[in-house]
Amino acid sequence: MIRFLVSILVFVMNTVYRNRPIQRFYVLETVARVPYFSYLSVLHLYETIGWWRKADWLKVHFAESWNELHHLLIMEELGGADVWIDRFLARHVALLYYWIIVVIYVLSPRSAYHFMELVEQHAYRTYDHYLKDCEAELKAAPAPQIAISYYRDGDLYMFDEFQTGYKPAERRPKVDNLYDVFVNIRDDESEHVKTMVACQRSDAQTTFKSPHTSTALPAN
Repeated sequence: MIRFLVSILVFVMNTVYRNRPIQRFYVLETVARVPYFSYLSVLHLYETIGWWRKADWLKVHFAESWNELHHLLIMEELGGADVWIDRFLARHVALLYYWIIVVIYVLSPRSAYHFMELVEQHAYRTYDHYLKDCEAELKAAPAPQIAISYYRDGDLYMFDEFQTGYKPAERRPKVDNLYDVFVNIRDDESEHVKTMVACQRSDAQTTFKSPHTSTALPAN
């Protein structure tokens, strides 16, 4: 079921946006934010009814949605949302997937996280191929301002709140050109994959912590 849903998404993007990479990335990033909204919605519901309170999960998933938002803003600045049909398709697919993931998350959180693991893996591969195919062109193009503001000048607290491969706030990504921007986005997707894998561990409900919480814990 999960692989089937992901395969539909991949098929639509590969078919409709075969020769329009920026528009493809715009659709991908629009949809990629949605599962994190679904997770947050269900977690807020559980907390409201007094069933389950996990502040760290809320922090991490919001940080992930915040990161995906900036990926989306970058694609919008590059022109990915200029045509109405692209906006129409992206938003309607996102709306459909929101409700699908809400239902899956209620029934099986691990399956919902596996869905996002596969989506983020696809995103990583897509960006990696694009970097290899268009390296010279991307290195000759300037970085959009929103990318500079997010990666170089912005507050890295939320940026590192979902990272599992780095200690919080230990890095400031390079953003000298458009190639650097796509490298950073690709690497973000890799960190999302690691986070989704961590959420699927059998002991995740008792051991999963946000990166900042983990660094604040006393040593054993």
